[in-house]
Amino acid sequence: MKTAILKYNAGNIRSVLFALDRLGVEATVTDDPEELRSADKVIFPGVGEASTAMNYLKERRLDELIKDLKQPVLGICLGMQLLCKHSEENDTECMGIFDLPVKKFQSPVKNLLKIPQIGWNNIAGLHSTLFEHVPENSYMYFVHSYYVALGPDTTAIANYIINYSAALHKDNFYAVQFHPEKSADAGQQLLDSFLKL
Repeated sequence: MKTAILKYNAGNIRSVLFALDRLGVEATVTDDPEELRSADKVIFPGVGEASTAMNYLKERRLDELIKDLKQPVLGICLGMQLLCKHSEENDTECMGIFDLPVKKFQSPVKNLLKIPQIGWNNIAGLHSTLFEHVPENSYMYFVHSYYVALGPDTTAIANYIINYSAALHKDNFYAVQFHPEKSADAGQQLLDSFLKL
């Protein structure tokens, strides 16, 4: 099996590589269109700012390539948000695979809840093959100031200030807001399930 990790300027690539290595998978980090098209699985990670990341992808036409992929694709954190329609972060048009907005957390009382959300949070309402071996209310590791609204493609819910999409699935595209590569056993199980799709 050939697994590709999309190389672009918004990386948590090293931690994803280590997590895959723990599962006995050697992945290729690449932005080469042919390598990405021929991979059995593509992982689209990301940490950073939406508009800078989208500009980088558009300059290299990687946004169009991602939309055309037919194999299972997993977006992680910023990767998930970029697969959505629009982000409030610098008013960024994203790829639109998921017809959902990305919004900024707003604390109901100033400084009551810290933004970004950093740390462990549980996920519920799990319904996707990715969560087949992940128990309901498992804790995952999150780091984000923006969230994806709930919608028909939501496959897991988390709550921080409000309920939001912790995971999405549509056709061959899967996405998670949390970092499975930093989420201990539950995260490893999710990555393993993705690799077995």
